[in-house]
Amino acid sequence: MYNKIILMGRIANDLEIKKTPNGISTLQFRIAVERSYKDANGERETDFIPCIAWRNNAEFIAKYFAKGAMIHIEGELQNRQYTDKNGVDRIISEVIVSGSAFTGEKRNTQAQQPTYVPVPADAPAPATAADFNQPAEYDEYPF
Repeated sequence: MYNKIILMGRIANDLEIKKTPNGISTLQFRIAVERSYKDANGERETDFIPCIAWRNNAEFIAKYFAKGAMIHIEGELQNRQYTDKNGVDRIISEVIVSGSAFTGEKRNTQAQQPTYVPVPADAPAPATAADFNQPAEYDEYPF
């Protein structure tokens, strides 16, 4: 069996790292991805796909991306069942991110600068660029 999702789209919400009770970093976000076909009016519909990143993936995304930024992610699709606050059983499909990458998009210097939630000093060291198959010779992040 094989379960792999590859998406490229824009981050649709502000990014905020959260920690589990065990101190593991997690990041929930959505990316906006246009469909490949146009409707009768010549418009492309957009899907907002929920994603969850853990540990070093979460820290990398929160550090180098912000709302509106283009991102490339890979992961696997997961269906999760939960009961909402009204007692109704729901099922959600989400991408569990296993990797992410820059898309080569130039950064708009006049746009609002991203805000990052600081990672506590006792948190594990963030991953290096090599951990994400990124060249280590970047002069500065983000582009």
